[in-house]
Amino acid sequence: MTAVTDRLARAVPRIGFVSLGCPKALVDSERILTQLRIEGYAVVGGYREADLVVVNTCGFIEAAQRESLDAIGEALAENGKVIVTGCLGKRESLIREQHPDVLAITGPHDYESVMRAVHAQLAPPPRNPYLDLIPASGIKLTPRHYAYLKISEGCNHKCSFCIIPKLRGRLVSRNIGEVMREAETLVRDGVKELLVVAQDTSAYGVDIKYAGDAWRGREYRTHMTDLCHALGELGVWVRLHYVYPYPHVDEVIPLMADGRILPYMDIPLQHASPGILRAMRRPAAGEKALRRIEAWRKLCPDLTIRSTFIVGFPGETEAEFEELLAFIKEAQLDRVGCFIYSPVEGADANALPGHVPQAEREARRETFMQLQAGISAARLRRFVGRELTALVDSVADGTALARSFADAPEIDGMVTVKTAATLKPGQFAQVRVTGAGQHDLEAVPV
Repeated sequence: MTAVTDRLARAVPRIGFVSLGCPKALVDSERILTQLRIEGYAVVGGYREADLVVVNTCGFIEAAQRESLDAIGEALAENGKVIVTGCLGKRESLIREQHPDVLAITGPHDYESVMRAVHAQLAPPPRNPYLDLIPASGIKLTPRHYAYLKISEGCNHKCSFCIIPKLRGRLVSRNIGEVMREAETLVRDGVKELLVVAQDTSAYGVDIKYAGDAWRGREYRTHMTDLCHALGELGVWVRLHYVYPYPHVDEVIPLMADGRILPYMDIPLQHASPGILRAMRRPAAGEKALRRIEAWRKLCPDLTIRSTFIVGFPGETEAEFEELLAFIKEAQLDRVGCFIYSPVEGADANALPGHVPQAEREARRETFMQLQAGISAARLRRFVGRELTALVDSVADGTALARSFADAPEIDGMVTVKTAATLKPGQFAQVRVTGAGQHDLEAVPV
């Protein structure tokens, strides 16, 4: 480094950043970081090097709130200058009560307020076009070969256990042209897998009456089906998350069967008992879901379905829990997460009668997960002996950790590829599956 560039580097304000929460919050963090870099701020990896710290919080459940408050406290202790943003920012009094010294508090996806708070503490530095080089797709917190594509903010549902609409507001969809231009930019910058996220992906566009826009000379509606058609033109993996099983979801299954988008859906079913689903204010019911899943698998036999469930919801009887277990046995879902019901301040479910004792909630979760472990293992065994395309995430000591179409990053299993010294992260590889466990596969290069 020359004396001039060394002096410039020292003069650049340095921002530390802590990102907590779900993939939607991670996209918010990426956008804030991109704006910081566009304006010439340096982003550093430690509290001591930073001139101030931004903490992007989660406020969905009590455990996430505690984690966020602890992160704010750690940043204050280590640095002293902290700006708070994200979902917990909607509860400013709670943050101020525990951490009165934070510099500013903003809510979720409020990038402009975050930047104003940063400007109030640290003026933007002079720009140097030779040093401030940023990819067209912006700063990403994921590995280069995959990225989250957020298509909307907020949610119109009124689930009794959830406060997301109170934190993030009602549904606000991004125009399909804007989404597709971002997706194209990501692919040009090297992304091989796009993970589509929203609070409710299936509701995409309903708030703007499915407004149309042109992309590559064709007209598309701001609608989930049209979005999948358009994303399928990009030649990369497209993975759908947070899909509610509305009737029009049937329209994307043929795209999966044809290989246009990945045969994978993340559908948060939450329960199977009609009584519990009504108390949760959730759409659909177990029997309807089973019929849909059966029809989908007839069209696309390799369809991988991931879902999440809540056990111990207020009023859940032993019979209703057994109804959930029977559903799991019949549905044969590939990937499943199970959460113990946790009261969230501000959620309507708190007022429901019949709260299940904590020990019983924990026992039900253990029973549920033991059953699902066997189902997951059986579903994975169908891959043994088959050749699959895998996307390599990392390589070390001649072994690659990769993912198949059935594996979303961070939440699903891995494909461990032996004798893979020639493979590189971000590369698609043909592998033959040699073994299967409860969650992961073993394979060798073809």
